[in-house]
Amino acid sequence: MKIVVIGGSGLIGTKLVKLLRERGDEALPASPSSGVNTITGDGLAQAVAGAQVVVDVSNSPSWEDKAVLEFFETSTRNVLAAEAAAEVGHHVALSVVGTERLLQSGFFRAKMAQEELIQASNIPYTIVRSTQFFEFVDGIAQSATDGQTVRLSRAHIQPIVSDDVAAALAEVTLGAPVNGMIEIAGPERLGLDELVRRFLRAKHDARQVVTDVHARYFGIDVNDQSLTPGDNPRIGPTRFDDWLSRSAAPR
Repeated sequence: MKIVVIGGSGLIGTKLVKLLRERGDEALPASPSSGVNTITGDGLAQAVAGAQVVVDVSNSPSWEDKAVLEFFETSTRNVLAAEAAAEVGHHVALSVVGTERLLQSGFFRAKMAQEELIQASNIPYTIVRSTQFFEFVDGIAQSATDGQTVRLSRAHIQPIVSDDVAAALAEVTLGAPVNGMIEIAGPERLGLDELVRRFLRAKHDARQVVTDVHARYFGIDVNDQSLTPGDNPRIGPTRFDDWLSRSAAPR
């Protein structure tokens, strides 16, 4: 089966392409580095020709409100149009758990616009909403740092490692479209403060986490429901502390 992975040279895309190829499928990464530009449309029709499935794991190079909205709207419209012309049978897109609860952020307003375009198309689809990745916990810490202090709330988060995201996407890609959403998450709920505290401790980082009920998550007010999945998500097996142990071990 020919599967095209839009954003196939990124963190999730490279892992997904590898998994699909190991399972015997013809998985092709499509990104500007491989001559496919979903904004201009260059190379897009040729890439999706003959594909049974297209998986979109691309991300905007900018989080500025106007730029990120333009990216997801333009890219998604172009990809869906190319799929319709090629009679692609399944569009899979990676999105974010809690998107509709995080619309204070221009990024999440753009992800919502992307989801709405997919839902309004005539192409069978599956939207996979994931919680935050373990690999981005450092970014959470950086965004909340002032000097040697990291201010974070106790709001719950249920992060997942990128390997488990790719594995879940591979299963969805090889399955039938659900014409709806699937949520994926890691096996543990932790407070944002405790999550980052464990991360800094494992990295021997001297910064101190201070719990602040008013602290925001990338500028967004969050509570225990904002960043966690609803009922019956698919759960990845990898625990945060196990990933920390592996990532902190000398190579």
